[in-house]
Amino acid sequence: MTELTRCSWCGDDPLYMAYHDHEWGKPVHDDQKLFEMLILEGAQAGLSWITILRKREHYRRVFHDFDPVKVAAMTEADVERLLQDPGIVRNRLKVNSAIRNARVFLAMQREHGSFADWLWAQVGGQPVQNHWATLAEAPASTPLSDSISKALKKAGMNFVGSTVIYAFLQATGVVNDHLLTCPEHPANSAKPGQ
Repeated sequence: MTELTRCSWCGDDPLYMAYHDHEWGKPVHDDQKLFEMLILEGAQAGLSWITILRKREHYRRVFHDFDPVKVAAMTEADVERLLQDPGIVRNRLKVNSAIRNARVFLAMQREHGSFADWLWAQVGGQPVQNHWATLAEAPASTPLSDSISKALKKAGMNFVGSTVIYAFLQATGVVNDHLLTCPEHPANSAKPGQ
């Protein structure tokens, strides 16, 4: 029997390991949490996820705990203030994107009842369970992330390319990409001692 080990991408950083064990790949149906992950994944574009994870608490403070109504109401003065804040990624396009995406997110909530309802409908309400043996097998994007990316762009969002969206789907458990050798993979949840 193969010994179960945590997915190697999180290394031995305690913050990263806790994120892997308690968040990544766990299905999220809460709109505010989905909005948070959408904005953070967009902020991560071109950077490492651990960089964003280390800044997440500060992001929560300055982006009103990712309340989309409050973020959508942010002004140009807020943008200028945030661009001086070393606690976040100081990129004008990414900061403006958070505000723009909040407005689109709210419009999608009005149209679909909730963003979660719309998102989970894309996968028939059930997580996509992948069965990768190695990290190298997991793709950077898929037809699903292509489709969701295209829909979000059409709705008016930005920083939602297919690769960003695939990372978002993994993070929110819409897609479960824990490796087969990971204790967090559903196939291992019933094993003794788990």
